[in-house]
Amino acid sequence: MQALTFQGKGKVTCEEVPDPKIENAGDVVIKVTSCAICGSDLHIYDGVMPHMHHGDVLGHETMGEVVEVGADVTKLRVGDRVVVPFTIACGECFFCKRGLFSGCERSNPDREVAKKYWKNSPAGLFGYSHMLGGYAGGQAEYLRVPYADVGPIKVPGGMTDDQALFLSDIFPTGYMAAEHCDIRQGDTIAVWGCGPVGQMAIRSAFLLGAERVFAIDCVPERLTMAAEAGAECINFRDCDVVDVILQRTGGRGADGCIDAVGTEPSAMTSVDAMIDQVKVLTYIGTDRPVVLRQAIHACRNWGVVSVVGVYGGYIDKFPFGSAMNRGITIKTGQTPVQRYLPLLLDHIVEGRFDPTFVITHKGKLEDGPDLYRAFRDKLGGCVKVVLQP
Repeated sequence: MQALTFQGKGKVTCEEVPDPKIENAGDVVIKVTSCAICGSDLHIYDGVMPHMHHGDVLGHETMGEVVEVGADVTKLRVGDRVVVPFTIACGECFFCKRGLFSGCERSNPDREVAKKYWKNSPAGLFGYSHMLGGYAGGQAEYLRVPYADVGPIKVPGGMTDDQALFLSDIFPTGYMAAEHCDIRQGDTIAVWGCGPVGQMAIRSAFLLGAERVFAIDCVPERLTMAAEAGAECINFRDCDVVDVILQRTGGRGADGCIDAVGTEPSAMTSVDAMIDQVKVLTYIGTDRPVVLRQAIHACRNWGVVSVVGVYGGYIDKFPFGSAMNRGITIKTGQTPVQRYLPLLLDHIVEGRFDPTFVITHKGKLEDGPDLYRAFRDKLGGCVKVVLQP
């Protein structure tokens, strides 16, 4: 089959790779009908994610049709259309039983590698390194899905791939980011990063009752998309973001602040951002937390900072004194997608949320290498890429 593969920093190629097969009785194999390039994939593309091997199949936003079913699978049949969560979960461990599927204790066969970095291991993820399971990703013609009775959700008849695909990651992630802010009617929320997850977080915040949403970015197409949702846009190149948010909230700060950027903020021009960059380039630091600093400083007393942007290691100059003395709650985590699927599927079916707005570019797998570059470099108004094998 054809698949997009990692070939080193800045290089993705479309290659012929072996077809996946049923390996365990709980597996299914799907024929991929749609997949997407995620902002998290760019951390791999930029060489930030460790333990990637040349030839690894990429991708964790995937849906398709079931073509093979393992002997122990009871909930799916050949021919079912399904969306596959990016988090792989067993459904039976301590965390899965509590709905915290991204903390699954069984799905990461590379647990010991993850423990060297984080002292414990999260769940395995599709297409996201040999620290998180070494699972082949879904930017391919076919995908093996383990624990198939726990992960995939059936797509109702009449729902298009474009409507359903983002249930795999960015819609649940953006929704969780907003939910973490404990939004009450009339609240003000600030979202750093107007990429796909940030766009979902903006609309989710309004869905949950926010009255105002500040959208922070510098890319015109992203800011336009955020404005179309009703957000008040702030171009971080033109101002001190924290000062602007404090001014617009009467000095109080936002009720909730969402970091949808993570470790690789683009084109940040503040002094601390430049110092972060130097530290990373000289291997003194691992992450660039300028957005996290801003989110804490812009948050009101007893507010919430919600972090869904990906970080990998240790961060410097973390303003914990501000967070502690002002009673700020910090919530974060890889999204336990399975927990959100029934609710968010219902939002789409009932017409309360249409996730298709974010799609700007489409292509085939062979177009993937060029579209990775367009997405990373924000060329041609590229906000979200969908691939159809």
